[in-house]
Amino acid sequence: MAALPSLRQLSYLVTLSETLHFTEAARRSFVTQSTLSGGIMELERLLGGVLVERDRQNVRLTPLGEQVVTRARVLLADAQDLMRLSREMSEPLTGDLHLGIIPTIAPFILTQLLTAVQTQLPRIKLHLHEAQSEKILEGLEHGSLDMVVLALPFDTHGLKVKEIATEKLFIVCNRNDKQTIQAKTIDDLDLSRLILLEEGHCLRDHALSVCPINDRKNDSRLKASSLPTLLEMVLADLGFTMLPEIAIQNANLMSHEKLLIHPIKNPPERTLALITRKSTPLQTEFDLLQQILVTISQTILSENAKYLDKQ
Repeated sequence: MAALPSLRQLSYLVTLSETLHFTEAARRSFVTQSTLSGGIMELERLLGGVLVERDRQNVRLTPLGEQVVTRARVLLADAQDLMRLSREMSEPLTGDLHLGIIPTIAPFILTQLLTAVQTQLPRIKLHLHEAQSEKILEGLEHGSLDMVVLALPFDTHGLKVKEIATEKLFIVCNRNDKQTIQAKTIDDLDLSRLILLEEGHCLRDHALSVCPINDRKNDSRLKASSLPTLLEMVLADLGFTMLPEIAIQNANLMSHEKLLIHPIKNPPERTLALITRKSTPLQTEFDLLQQILVTISQTILSENAKYLDKQ
């Protein structure tokens, strides 16, 4: 049988693809630069092709190198799952669990989530990673994350998905914004004044998917990186925004008397979901975490509904 590439050699190439710098890739791999270079050269020999182009200024992957990196990521993630499967069989519900959460969900569930996991899964050490949807899905596919929480619709092809809750997106405006307050439906709104999160946030995509506009119609200056920044812009009467239902009662967001939650007919919705790889060995943890998140979301949305009824 012909010699096969080792996981270590593949990991060297993947790390180099992320850094495009031999010294930094060696540092991250905890080996010397000569060891990393030798490992990649041996990988090239085994595969019979050049994977990396090198000169004094630049390091870049060849087309073959890019294809090998794509497949190597899958192999490395599967190898990690294999190790986790062995641990799961001998010691279920123990060890580290890396969970990615998007910024428009994380701040509103983390306290309850950490408390619930500590109580119900005391031998699980939960590591939280907050990032935009594409970034955490990339981490999931590469094996650095075990599960992710994000909002649908989003492309989750080839992954295992469990829904947590469906929530509305509410219009939030300044109390002096008479035009927005008079609107009854999406079509009545002046969508040129809709302030959105910057590109990369799925909440932006969800808003645009239900609004008959494109990015050119929105003021390119008025894009925020977080929900609190969006609301500061609304406070300054620069326009109105859309806020997810799960965030409505958060004291830091809605405590200002100049902000108004304005109801409209048939508001847009998004679905919160827990996602993992189909090959995950952590099926029990996946099921239990989904149940925890469902309970947390139901509690928050119920409390927010009561809060909205009083407005």
